[in-house]
Amino acid sequence: MNTLQTQILDKSAVPTASPTRAPEEPASLKMLVGDLLETLLLAAVLFLIINTFTGRYQVLSVSMEPTLHEGQYLLISKASYWFHEPERGDILVVKPLNGDKNSIPLIKRLIGLPGDTVEARDGRIWINGVAINETYVSGPLAYADRWTLGPDEYFLLGDNRNNSSDSHAWGPLPRENIIGKAVFRYWPLELFGTFPQYAFAELEATP
Repeated sequence: MNTLQTQILDKSAVPTASPTRAPEEPASLKMLVGDLLETLLLAAVLFLIINTFTGRYQVLSVSMEPTLHEGQYLLISKASYWFHEPERGDILVVKPLNGDKNSIPLIKRLIGLPGDTVEARDGRIWINGVAINETYVSGPLAYADRWTLGPDEYFLLGDNRNNSSDSHAWGPLPRENIIGKAVFRYWPLELFGTFPQYAFAELEATP
C-alpha cells in the first residue's frame, strides 16, 4: 500500500464530531403546563361569570318562616332585575339600611312598590286601600302603622310578621340596596329545589 492510500485510510478512520445542540424541554412537560394554564383561565372565567349573575346566601333568622327556615342556603339571581323592576311578592336579598359594607344581607319579601301606600291594620297588610291575600304568613299582624313610598322606595316584610326586623321597623328600602331575587334552595338536600313564588294582580285603590 503506498503512502497516499495510507493517508486516505487514516483520515476516513477518524470520527467526525456532530454539531452540539441545546438540551430540549420534554414535549410532555410543555403540554402539561399549557393544559394547566388553560384550566386555570377557564376556572377564573367561570367563577367571574357565576359571581356576576348569581350569589349564595344563608338564612340566618326565623323572620321568613314558614317559607324559609334558619340554616337554609339559597341561590339568588343578581340578573333578575337588570331588565325589569322588582315585583310584589318576590323574595329578595338586600343590603341593610345602615350603610355598613360588612353588614350581613337580609332576606325579606317585597310587599310595597314605589308610590304605594302601605297600611298595617286589622291584622293584615293593605296596599292602596286593598287588603292583599297572603297565604304564606305565619299569622295575623300584631302591629298597626302606615307608610307612603317614594318614587325609588320599596317596602319589605318577613313572612314571620311579628318576629321580623323589616320595613315596619326600619322603613322603606331604596332600589340600590336590592342585591337580587332568591330563586333556589340548595341546602338542606331534602328541600333541594325551587320554593313557592307569589305574584299579585295589579292593585287599585278603593274609591
